[in-house]
Amino acid sequence: MSKEESFSEKSVLEEHQLELSQSSSNDSNEPIAFTRSRYEQHVEHQRRESNVSRRGSASSMQRSLDIIRRSLTGEIQHSIDSSNEVQAYTVKDIYGDLDVNEIALQRTATRTTILNELVQRTQEQEISSDEESDLEKQISNKYDEYDPEATLPETSIPIQNNGEEFNKIDPELITFNGPDDPEDPRNWPTSTKIVLVGYVSLYALVAPMSSSMLSPAMSDIIQTFNIKSETMAAMVVSIQILAWAFGPLIIAPLSEHDNIGRKIVLDVSCWMSLLFNIGCAFSQNTAQMMVCRFIGGLFGCVPMNVCAGVISDLFDAKSRNMALASYSLVPLMGPVIAPVVAGFIVENMQWRWVFYVLCFFNFAVALSATLFFKETYVPTLLKRRANKLRLETGNNDLHTIYEIADGETTIGRMTLCMVRPVKLLFTHPMIVGLGSFMAFTYGFMYLMIVTFPTIFGGIYGFDKGVTGLMYLPMGCGFILGVIIWTYLVGRTYNRLTEKNGGVPKPEYRLPCLFACSIIIPVGLVWFGWSTQKKLHWIMPGIGSAIFAFGLVCVFQTTQSYLIDMNPRYAASSVAAAALFRSLFGFSFPLFANLMYAKLGYGWANTMCAFIGLVLGVPFPIFSYIYGERIRNWANKRIEREQIKRDQKNLQRLQKKNLA
Repeated sequence: MSKEESFSEKSVLEEHQLELSQSSSNDSNEPIAFTRSRYEQHVEHQRRESNVSRRGSASSMQRSLDIIRRSLTGEIQHSIDSSNEVQAYTVKDIYGDLDVNEIALQRTATRTTILNELVQRTQEQEISSDEESDLEKQISNKYDEYDPEATLPETSIPIQNNGEEFNKIDPELITFNGPDDPEDPRNWPTSTKIVLVGYVSLYALVAPMSSSMLSPAMSDIIQTFNIKSETMAAMVVSIQILAWAFGPLIIAPLSEHDNIGRKIVLDVSCWMSLLFNIGCAFSQNTAQMMVCRFIGGLFGCVPMNVCAGVISDLFDAKSRNMALASYSLVPLMGPVIAPVVAGFIVENMQWRWVFYVLCFFNFAVALSATLFFKETYVPTLLKRRANKLRLETGNNDLHTIYEIADGETTIGRMTLCMVRPVKLLFTHPMIVGLGSFMAFTYGFMYLMIVTFPTIFGGIYGFDKGVTGLMYLPMGCGFILGVIIWTYLVGRTYNRLTEKNGGVPKPEYRLPCLFACSIIIPVGLVWFGWSTQKKLHWIMPGIGSAIFAFGLVCVFQTTQSYLIDMNPRYAASSVAAAALFRSLFGFSFPLFANLMYAKLGYGWANTMCAFIGLVLGVPFPIFSYIYGERIRNWANKRIEREQIKRDQKNLQRLQKKNLA
């Protein structure tokens, strides 16, 4: 090919890219239809005029292009059958007799068209000081039209259905074969989903069990390691919860990288948790114990943040509520189950057996899940599908939409996932307000867990085995809470939606929070004064059950609200709340014994009950009345920052594609 021909073809290609970009920006909601490029017309015309003997070749090329057109416009459908799918993605079947340079130009045009369309979508919301009012209206409309059934986005790319909208212009784009593709996790059999949810629950059970397993054994550990300070003894228990504040920010974001996915992160975290639980079992001093528990907590807490994403992978918004409700009970039951088991172990065996038993359970979960748990993250599944087809077809240019349009680097994504939750924690009013009440209740739960051995072992004179059984009332409160609050929150939400003409709002999840903000202080006062007056042991047990019953409502309503108020940044909002409550869960046990020694159980819990009323009553009511206005204001600010970031990433990809 001469230089003149090459330059001419590039000029036509640039015109073709401009036409496609302009046509695709007219209506971003419609699929971009395939049109025969001027470049292809120009090449065909040149060949016909330059050499009559090549008419047969040009005709063959035309037939190939016609096959591409019919395939991309839906006249020819890719078969789900693997052998036909492989045949459909070979270079020969896609591009026919086009030579290497022509194919390269066509690929560049295709990718440029896609990137131009995505840039156009972000430019529609571009922020400029001259158009501030228009932007405010656009973003306000976006968030005022709240849709609880919307699918949570996998990445920040402005696409739908994993890029299927671009199948009509990109024959090498790998997506699912329609909404009924059996490889889509949401189309997997119900039995498979139930098994995977079971493994998700086991993943998420290991860390909470680890956090409280040694509580009944602390008196023996204090003697073995000669711990003099009560605060240091409490820190041995709660330091793992401190790790929970940072683990999700560092490790959990890896699960949203298409090269890694959910399974690898979950498997590695479970095995690493086992390794450091073994380290706890063989620790010879306090420092070794605390280091092993902290690092083990960094890895162990990851499933509690990733597993909710797994459930979202498997179920749509209509069907995931029951799975989430069942799953959410497991992390709450972990701190209850572990002390019950550990109490009888410590009573009959040496304290290290607490960790040996924990390690046996951890090993069983890690081994079985490694063997039988399946990957569920859609970008990862599609990338694996593309890799398989590359090997089978020899076409190394097959790709997913995430590989060509996700301009976020691995380091950039991890940095964003670490920075954004911290930023939201200090700047988003709804996270600060509602998250503070959730953090308070969570912190007091661990305060109770740490003080149970002192209360029931010291005041009531129970042995360690029976003291472990006193955690069961709290577990009963959790179980009743999940059953009752799941029904009440859902019913209240649906009733308020009907009253609003069928238009739902995230604030409709909050009314039940008003009731539990009274129930929790009642539980605290009941528990404190029944202990102070040394009433029958069932009375503080009932108090802990009332507290646990209310705590479930706090978690369900607050977590649901944080997800609904901005689905695109749901992971960051939930991570911010998790960071908040983990800091409280770590710090509360440290001052528990000192507080009770100074004030007594009755007045100390009464003081905490008043704090709970202050945190739990005014702001939820304020949020119900004015929450829509506040969250929209905060969402606009977040959206402005993300729009700029999206544009920068897509523009970098454009330059890279044309280089």
